[in-house]
Amino acid sequence: MLTFPTGDAPALTRDDVKTGLAENTIALVDVRDPREFAEGHIPGAISHPLDGFDPTRLPRDERRIVFTCSAGVRSQHAAHLAQAEGIVDAGHYQGGFQDWIMAGEPVEREGA
Repeated sequence: MLTFPTGDAPALTRDDVKTGLAENTIALVDVRDPREFAEGHIPGAISHPLDGFDPTRLPRDERRIVFTCSAGVRSQHAAHLAQAEGIVDAGHYQGGFQDWIMAGEPVEREGA
């Protein structure tokens, strides 16, 4: 069983994520497993599963790294892991993919 650090990583809202993607100021990193990602993900998200998470493989450019998952638990854990590796402004999408689809936002699927 995973243990999650205490404390909060900066939480972003759906509007924050949409704005960041539109302005190319965030790199949205989806930490769900590959099957979940293939079944549907936020357009522009990068798959980087939490199982086998390696912060050295994250995008390293001027964009802020924001993690997403299904509901916000795994993404918060990933943000803590990234912060421990020196990515101090790493955040997470509070509500995650569930919030995204409930709002009727567009979804990409692998092979579609």
